[in-house]
Amino acid sequence: MDWLLGGLWDSIKQGLIEAIMTRFANIFDSVNQQVGEIATNVGQTPGAWNPGVYNMVRTLSETAVIPIAGMILTFVLCYELIQLIIEKNNMHEFDVFNIYKWIFKTFCAVYILTHTFDLVMGVFALAQQVVNASAGIISGSLDVGADAALANLEAMLQALGVWELIGLWLETFIVDLCMWILTIIIFVIIFGRMIEIYLTVSVAPIPFATMANREWGQIGNGYLKSLFALAFQGFLIMVCVAIYAVLVQNIPVAGNVHAAIWTTVGYTVLLCFALFKTGSLSKSVFSAH
Repeated sequence: MDWLLGGLWDSIKQGLIEAIMTRFANIFDSVNQQVGEIATNVGQTPGAWNPGVYNMVRTLSETAVIPIAGMILTFVLCYELIQLIIEKNNMHEFDVFNIYKWIFKTFCAVYILTHTFDLVMGVFALAQQVVNASAGIISGSLDVGADAALANLEAMLQALGVWELIGLWLETFIVDLCMWILTIIIFVIIFGRMIEIYLTVSVAPIPFATMANREWGQIGNGYLKSLFALAFQGFLIMVCVAIYAVLVQNIPVAGNVHAAIWTTVGYTVLLCFALFKTGSLSKSVFSAH
């Protein structure tokens, strides 16, 4: 009877060891994969990230938004012309050059409106060069070095009792759940930024239509600031990932597996918090409120 209970006890212990080993590996792999996907997603332009969504947004903007922007532009240009006329004592001191200036301004305004998406994508292409340059610097250094920890983990687990293994299994279960939640948060932040970009880009013709006038142009200027803030938010995200990459390389995984696991969780929580702050920080830098 004792040998039967001993064999059952050993089977339970071996099953716990295998479950803990698998969960440890999954925790580190999940972190490495999710952080690597951040660099991949941020390193893409709105057109390359999802061509289907981009084409749909562009079609909707050109079909539904540009006609409204055209009416706004007409009003703004007429308002600009009226200002030019009454500015010089109701045309008593009117300079013909002002008419040419208004015609040139009209040409520029119409050109900007008809090439809105090209100009908007130019902003993101500019920011993307900076993002891709930063991605090249941190590429290949994002992985948490778990090999050393896993190599010594099984020997350490063999020395533990069944109840200790059950406690460690519960600990890894909690950590795995936390990492799964953090993975969802990172997904929401990165994909939410792209959705925000598409929403902002879809109404681009309307603020662009106001830029021909000095007073109404504040709307367009504010929109441009928001656009640059969204574009360069990707660079701030890459800076966060770069800092995270440096931190995780210094985790002492071989010495204390418990410390390695919880330190990884702490750094990932810090990464999520920093990613949340990139949006407001970028808007603050570009004075986009």
